[in-house]
Amino acid sequence: MKTKTATQWRRRNSLALLIASSLLLAPLAAQAAATRPNIVLIMADDMGWSDIGCYGGEIPTPHIDSLARDGLRFTQFYNNAVCGPTRVSLLTGLYPQQVGHSGRAWNQPKDFSKCVLIPEVLQANGYHNMMVGKWQGRDLAVKRGFHRFFGPNCQLKISYYHEVKDNQFYLNDKRWQFPNEGFYMTDAFNDYSDEFLKEAVKKDDPFFLYVAHIAPHWPLHAPEKYVEKHRQRYLEKGWDEWRDIRANRQKEMGLVAKNTPLAAKNRSIKKWKDDPNKAWQAERMAVYAAQIASIDRGVGQLLKTLEASGKADNTLVIFLSDNGGAMDGGVNPTDRGFGFGPGAKGPKFRLDGVHPVGGSGPRNMPGGPETFAGYGVAWSTVSNTPWRSHKSHAYEGGIRTPLVARWPKVIRDGNQITTQSGHVIDFMATFLDLAGVDYPTQFNGRKPLPLEGKSLAPIFRGEERKPHDALYFSVPKNQSLRMGDWKIVNAARGKPWELYNLANDPTERTNLAAKHPDRARNMAAAFKQWQASVGDK
Repeated sequence: MKTKTATQWRRRNSLALLIASSLLLAPLAAQAAATRPNIVLIMADDMGWSDIGCYGGEIPTPHIDSLARDGLRFTQFYNNAVCGPTRVSLLTGLYPQQVGHSGRAWNQPKDFSKCVLIPEVLQANGYHNMMVGKWQGRDLAVKRGFHRFFGPNCQLKISYYHEVKDNQFYLNDKRWQFPNEGFYMTDAFNDYSDEFLKEAVKKDDPFFLYVAHIAPHWPLHAPEKYVEKHRQRYLEKGWDEWRDIRANRQKEMGLVAKNTPLAAKNRSIKKWKDDPNKAWQAERMAVYAAQIASIDRGVGQLLKTLEASGKADNTLVIFLSDNGGAMDGGVNPTDRGFGFGPGAKGPKFRLDGVHPVGGSGPRNMPGGPETFAGYGVAWSTVSNTPWRSHKSHAYEGGIRTPLVARWPKVIRDGNQITTQSGHVIDFMATFLDLAGVDYPTQFNGRKPLPLEGKSLAPIFRGEERKPHDALYFSVPKNQSLRMGDWKIVNAARGKPWELYNLANDPTERTNLAAKHPDRARNMAAAFKQWQASVGDK
């Protein structure tokens, strides 16, 4: 029998110690991973502040409302007034102008050398990342930090029923075989979100699921089986009455002060009693409501899966919209719509070669696959109750979003409301904070710009967060700057600055620029300085 040398004994003992240490550390690593929260972020597209039930709306959204019942609602959370720029800020923690985006278009960041995306950083730190829905990047989502992806590489026109040119669907990095029939986009997003989540909850790794719905963005598309549930509601009451009902509910809920007046209406909007096309107008809102209710069904699927998995307690679920309701669709019936109609120039964008029927009216009701319509300025005004203006504008109706957060482990008391302000630039800082990850100064050869956002975690914990010194908005139609309760905004680019005190005048009815010229001038100078710093033109 050979005697082991001292060196051999040391090697054997070292190996045994390494194995033992590994066995001890493995549960600790799993335990550490278990303490990091899972994150589910669900975003609607072109949905107004008051559309969901927990913000005063009459559209049935029981699952989204349950998030509010068990969690926290924000009354002063902001976006970038239009789809693409909001997504840029959400994913990067920066203003879109900082990464080569004008803030006035749909496309994703152009200069990745200046930024890093949430899923990229989380992936590098042990998170399993999934995305479903509207991806507007030139690269595929799976090349930017997502392990799983389903949805269209969304660039131009939209159909909820068919695949269209420049809007092809992918499953991970492969073209998805689009079905010949039975497809409804929001249902597909809901199903794939739930499928990905069911995969994720079986893993030990924490996960991040980002669901970027296209609904209720135009066109007004929803199957009859969904629309019929909402039709009578809008035949019985029109936009005047529903706007008043929503405003009163918001006051009862404590979302706005009791003395908050409604913003002034667009002068093109008739009184409901005087509109000669009530059936058509009601149908437009019924289809829009069906689109939002479809999102809510998907939220319900995800919540059911989380509860069944036992991981709901340490999962932060957030719901918001990318901008306010869109006024597209006109006031009256028309034979033309969005550039598609009799005599309209341009290619047939559906890949099956079928051209949608232009316009919308009593003889061309919205909802079906051959239509292409929006719900118009009157219903958009209802969606944005009580705020002023619409998507693409820097008044509150364009930039203020509902935001609901549920995280049972941390937000222990439900039905809370916070008036602390926040912005989509805050998500990067928030999620890295919760994951215990530092924002990188270098990442895969890139040198990301310093974060503009601030973590929302203190607000979730019921604490006071130091607010942003200023929030800036350079959006398609105009510009604005908010400092504390004060806000400047121009009605259009190059127009004089208006000044509002949002504490006293949240619906922006009284321009105080003449009364406080020095404040307006100083804030305008600050905005100009910011423009120069981010390359806004």
